[in-house]
Amino acid sequence: MELGYRALDADNHYYEPRDAFTRYIDPSFADRAVRPVIEPDGSEEVYIGNQRFTFLEHRNFDTAPRPGMLREMLQAMKRGEGGANIRGTRVSEPHRPEYVTRSARVEVLDDQGIEAAVLFPTLAVCVEHYMVDDPALLYANLSAFNRWLDDEWGLNRDGRIHAPPLLSLVDPDRAVAELEWALDRGARVVSLRPGPAAGRNLADPVFDPFWARVNEARAVVGFHIGESGYNQSMSVHWGEEPNPPSHRQSALQWTCFYGDRPIMETMAALIYANLFEAFPNVRIMSVENGSLWVDYLMAAMNKMNRMGRNGPWLRGPLTEKPSDVFRRHVFVSPHHEEPVADLARSIGVSQVLFGSDWPHAEGLAQPLEFAEGLSSLPPSDIRLIMRENLAGLLAA
Repeated sequence: MELGYRALDADNHYYEPRDAFTRYIDPSFADRAVRPVIEPDGSEEVYIGNQRFTFLEHRNFDTAPRPGMLREMLQAMKRGEGGANIRGTRVSEPHRPEYVTRSARVEVLDDQGIEAAVLFPTLAVCVEHYMVDDPALLYANLSAFNRWLDDEWGLNRDGRIHAPPLLSLVDPDRAVAELEWALDRGARVVSLRPGPAAGRNLADPVFDPFWARVNEARAVVGFHIGESGYNQSMSVHWGEEPNPPSHRQSALQWTCFYGDRPIMETMAALIYANLFEAFPNVRIMSVENGSLWVDYLMAAMNKMNRMGRNGPWLRGPLTEKPSDVFRRHVFVSPHHEEPVADLARSIGVSQVLFGSDWPHAEGLAQPLEFAEGLSSLPPSDIRLIMRENLAGLLAA
């Protein structure tokens, strides 16, 4: 697909190698790093400390599903071409160089018509949950991972690839130290897990030094979907399993505890805590969390902002509608199959970001096909979504 200009992709991914966490791990944590372990039966499994990592049940370090494979399968089923055609589809193939190597990925970006991309991990966005009760182990692993990331991909070497380092607010001082390290290396986007941090609102004033530095640097905080721990903390009270593999979650868990709820609660928490009044340069990216929740959340916040006016406020009550704060500070990268044009009309075209989820199976095999869902918008709006909005966020 030709746009007449090069796009900027807010949701790309890489596949981590076996040593992503172990290459730079503090030796005192080497036997508890996120690492592959050969089991007695000869299988290779990922462990975190002494606990097996089960969330990405079929993840390995050598093969991956083809980009866009899930979309192809669903389209075939919709056409009535299921059965043997689907069962006979090759699910995985050996890793391509562009999945694991920066130079090869840059060449693919050129072929795809993409000027720059924000690259998130595949496995690493799901590991914090397994270490959240051991801050020393958590930060040892995150620090080691971020140094591997800068080594292999670069947090921002030349504006082509932005690889957000993984941060956590569990320990406020360590969060600031890791943020400073990342900013010193040119990072324009950093990554936080949706959900609370050690029982606190992410906008609690105890974290003000972190947000003040983000504000000063005009950096962007990305919240990518991942394992936020809601199944263990909440779904168990409905009789659900505490830590099911991602694709063996129940329908109730998919609907109520994974995806929409963590990002909704995070956005509401930041806005109600008046974070953006205190730090007006902070911008938030919601990536791969979808967008079906956005209209509901804005309407609910506007109503409950009034209902809660006599309750406690971390920084005092809001002086404007929560939805207006959302529309100014939150940028949403929706799933490609959602009504993206409707989202643009709801929150403003300036707040919508193109994201292909390449090379994941549920993403787009050809990233620029995302623009097909924008055909009802004028060309100037399409260009904003496909390029200019993210370009503005990434600018120093």
